[in-house]
Amino acid sequence: MNRRKYLAAVSTAGIAATAGCSAVTGNQTLSDPTVKENGSGRKVIIFTANDAEVGHFGVDGSVESNRVDLSTEIWHQDGTRVESIKLRLWMPETAMESPADVAVTSPVEGDSSAPPSISLYTPDREPGTVVEITDLDDLADETISTLNLIVIPGSDTATDLNIHATIELSGGGVLSSDYTLDGELQLAYPELVA
Repeated sequence: MNRRKYLAAVSTAGIAATAGCSAVTGNQTLSDPTVKENGSGRKVIIFTANDAEVGHFGVDGSVESNRVDLSTEIWHQDGTRVESIKLRLWMPETAMESPADVAVTSPVEGDSSAPPSISLYTPDREPGTVVEITDLDDLADETISTLNLIVIPGSDTATDLNIHATIELSGGGVLSSDYTLDGELQLAYPELVA
């Protein structure tokens, strides 16, 4: 008889504890990042939740032969995995008349898995070129620093480059959150017209 009362009490407590956990999980969109400049052509956007860094997207760019060579870095906190990366790149001065050409130049792949799926396309009703990466396999739980890009301006006068980043992170656990990191970097390369 006492066993039944005990099991009923434990079950009720377990249900009550579990019911409160649903508020912790879910998807959080972080769209107000802090921008830090680390020198000419180098910027990072940092996404935080509850005063802790969830992830960041950084770019280190340099001008070579009238083009911008970009190295990127995507860091995310332990316990999260990168599900997808979407970068929209455009040069605002000439985005509609003569858009820039964008190319992926590095082998975005991990140590033991097949390369991820990469798409380059022109978005509807928005300027620029989108680079979208999915199926990251063993790269998903690492810092991703193997994504290199080339941007060739569509005009001799274009010097500004904008990159809008949307990065989907999954928490991977019952009590963890999924995140959408959504922010924009605005970079300037005056050397393009020199």
